[in-house]
Amino acid sequence: MSLHEISSEKRLFSRIAFDAPVILNKGNEQWTSKLLDISLKGALVVRPDDWQQENDGEFKLAIKLDNSDVEIDMDVTLAHTEEDHIGFHCEHIDLDSVTSLKRLVELNLGDEELLEREILNMLSD
Repeated sequence: MSLHEISSEKRLFSRIAFDAPVILNKGNEQWTSKLLDISLKGALVVRPDDWQQENDGEFKLAIKLDNSDVEIDMDVTLAHTEEDHIGFHCEHIDLDSVTSLKRLVELNLGDEELLEREILNMLSD
């Protein structure tokens, strides 16, 4: 099995490339950054220059959608850190945010059946 096949098999959720400002909070610390992509189970953001965090604890991630009052808020944990980006795993998302995220994914996937499968996978975790 190739690396691509393993990666595709592991990934149950489509990642949507999306450019939006984000704010990360942990305790009294705050970072601003930019969203690279998002899925029903997490997000990838540009690593802030002053990022010094380790792999512990929960963060608040707020994604502001352009030209609207919509904000997607998630409680996330650090999944991985690279030189230029950081991956987060969604631990909790409120109903308003998941509704907005579902709509964003639906518009970008263009495949309602795929979206429904991903939602079922998310709920079964």
